[in-house]
Amino acid sequence: MRQLYCERLGETQRDLTPTRGVRVGGLHAEVLGTWVHSARGAQLSWRILPLVVVVTLGYFTFRKVVGKRRVSVAVTPNGYADAVYEGRFVMPEERQMPFEDFLDIIERKRAASGVFYVQKQCSNLTEEFPQLLQDIDPHIAWMSEALGKMPDAVNFWLGESAAVTSLHKDHYENLYCVVSGEKHFILLPPTDRPFIPYEFFQPATYKVNEDGSFDVIDVQKAEKVPWIPLDPVNPDLSRYPEYSHARPLHCTVRAGEMLYLPSLWFHHVQQSHGCIAVNFWYDMEYDIKYNYFQFLDSLIKTMNTL
Repeated sequence: MRQLYCERLGETQRDLTPTRGVRVGGLHAEVLGTWVHSARGAQLSWRILPLVVVVTLGYFTFRKVVGKRRVSVAVTPNGYADAVYEGRFVMPEERQMPFEDFLDIIERKRAASGVFYVQKQCSNLTEEFPQLLQDIDPHIAWMSEALGKMPDAVNFWLGESAAVTSLHKDHYENLYCVVSGEKHFILLPPTDRPFIPYEFFQPATYKVNEDGSFDVIDVQKAEKVPWIPLDPVNPDLSRYPEYSHARPLHCTVRAGEMLYLPSLWFHHVQQSHGCIAVNFWYDMEYDIKYNYFQFLDSLIKTMNTL
């Protein structure tokens, strides 16, 4: 069944490279697929030129257009939001702050305790950054046409290099567009689920104290959260030997490039400092691939109880 997800991926294509030949807002862009998919002749309606100018000017336009607006910022002591830490699934402190104050931290104009990352999902671009909508189309036309639907959410990402997205999967077809800097993805297909460990963890959140230290506060009366405790950058094979059978793909997405990340693919993400990205989430189809993954997941859970 692996061919459901990887039928075009050769054994030697472990490091994905972009295919050439699409135009984005007058800029040359590249589309990456989790199998290397040719997009020659495609026309993307993703306008990024104004945002590229923003970066070139050192966020001056950001400050002018968005600066005083209060936005949601994730703050952690170590860069890991929504990740396993000391036996708990720990979520970030979500802080409301003027965007210009956040930019001061990104540009290192002032010191702050912790790692800061604009990463709130649920369409934070449309909800918290409406001023930027004139520079970004509300959807990717060819993807909307192919799927027969509009995106459920459009998200804006900007943060420090220490900010890391732990290994997980989403129930969305994901088009991930990098405007500035670069993102480093580790990708695993759903068929590698038998080699990826899940455990249940007490949910908790970080809380920043006045002296800049962090406490971990348990979420009271909450069910335990299933999450992946393994770090694919430095996997502990003595604890999770089955991961040695996984076949991760490594992909770097640079400014002007787009990654198509299919639903249910596991992914871990790192980034360059100040990287800006926008992604489009389309709800997945609950078809044979979803049924197969659910069957595989249930089979693994059953085997683990034996």
